[in-house]
Amino acid sequence: MEIRLVMLGKTRRSELRALVDDYAERIRHYAHLEINELRDASAASLRKLKIGPGATLVLLDAAGKQLTSEQFAHWLGDLRDRGTREVVFWCGDADGFPAALRAHSMQRVALSTLTMPHEFARVVLAEQIYRAFAILAGHPYPK
Repeated sequence: MEIRLVMLGKTRRSELRALVDDYAERIRHYAHLEINELRDASAASLRKLKIGPGATLVLLDAAGKQLTSEQFAHWLGDLRDRGTREVVFWCGDADGFPAALRAHSMQRVALSTLTMPHEFARVVLAEQIYRAFAILAGHPYPK
């Protein structure tokens, strides 16, 4: 399974980038991971991504589905077990997402009911993906 994190805008704070990078390395023990930072969500930027036609597109959205870590792990495990090749998580910037991106996303997931800076949300997403794989593998990390 390939997981892609597509982030609008750059992660500028070095301490947050270090956390995302740390969780990215941990995730790579379980799945192929690619992180793309886009300057904007223009049509030209999106074309460069070359997302496969069978990819599951997940938009991080405060109005999205609320999942516990266990539920998120089982959802991700179900995708993996059904043979999903690519899961693409769209992480917005401070302005959110363009309407075109919202229309193309298959699922919407909320990380929390709390409001948080978009750069911090990236860290939370990376940690939750790692936690999901740790839960699925029976690793003691989640406890």
